[in-house]
Parts: sequence; structure tokens; C-alpha cells
Amino acid sequence: MEDGRRAHTAIVGWACTTLCLVSYVAAFSTGASLSACSDMMPRHLRVQLHSPNSNYVTVHTNVSFYFPGDKVPVTVRSTRDYMGFMLQARKVSTNEIAGTFIFMPPGSKLLTCFEDGDTVTHSDKSLKRNLSFVWKAPDQPLGDIKFFISIVQSYFVYWAKIESAVVAQGGQN
Repeated sequence: MEDGRRAHTAIVGWACTTLCLVSYVAAFSTGASLSACSDMMPRHLRVQLHSPNSNYVTVHTNVSFYFPGDKVPVTVRSTRDYMGFMLQARKVSTNEIAGTFIFMPPGSKLLTCFEDGDTVTHSDKSLKRNLSFVWKAPDQPLGDIKFFISIVQSYFVYWAKIESAVVAQGGQN
């Protein structure tokens, strides 16, 4: 009788643990959590951070400067597949999130960290490699910016805050 209780307790414990883990994993398969807005770090269990300098991803723009209100194309290129990402533009002077994304590829969605549409994340866990976005600068002067992306290759491996070259604000004195 006591062995039956132990087996029942073990099965119930295993089932609860499994359900918790499945729901935790499912939450991140549809995009980054708002808790990642400030540091762009995934909130997975036991993840392994890799150096942003030793990655296979680059963030490009085809412009070296922009003016307030401009639309800036942003391309993320990778030599390997990855499942998840979070992309933001940040002011060089203060590291604050800036501007909004107005175009994103399928498999991605907007996230509101500071203001509507200031961050893009994945909306599914399909494999991704090369993605194109359009970022819109605010109408007021912002200063120089950089684009930052965090990439999740698998549930356990990621790179945080891979950065683009500086995109200077045009017309500054």
C-alpha cells in the first residue's frame, strides 16, 4: 500500500513538473518576454550566454546617417539557423530604446517595451536566418543610434546584444 502511494506521489510530481516546463517553454516560443526589454537577455532555464563578439549574426543598415522621421531598413544576416530574436534601436548617448518598427517579416511581431512597436521579437519558433525590418525614427531629434539584436539558437544557447555600426543623426552640429 505504501509503495502505491509513493508511486502515485512520484507520478503526480512528474506530471506537475512536466506541465510547468511545457507551459514555460511554450511562452517563449511565441516571443521574448517583457522582462527582457532592458537587458535583452532571454529568461529561459539554464541558458548559456555566448560572447557577442563570437557570433554568426550581423546587423546591417544601408545608411550611415538618418534624419528625424526617416525610415531606415535594417537587415539581420546569419550563417546559421536560429529560433528566436529580439531587435531594438537604442540611443548611443543613453542606451534608451528609441523609435518604432513599421515593417517586419513573417514569424515576427511587435513588442512594447517603452512605447508601441519599439521592439521586434519572434512570433513562432520556426528557423530563421536572414530577416529584413524597417525602423522609423521619431520626428524629434534623437542623436546617434545603434541596432541591437539578441539571438536564441536553441533553448539553451544564445547571444545577447549583438550591435550594428553607429547610424549617425544627420544635421547635427
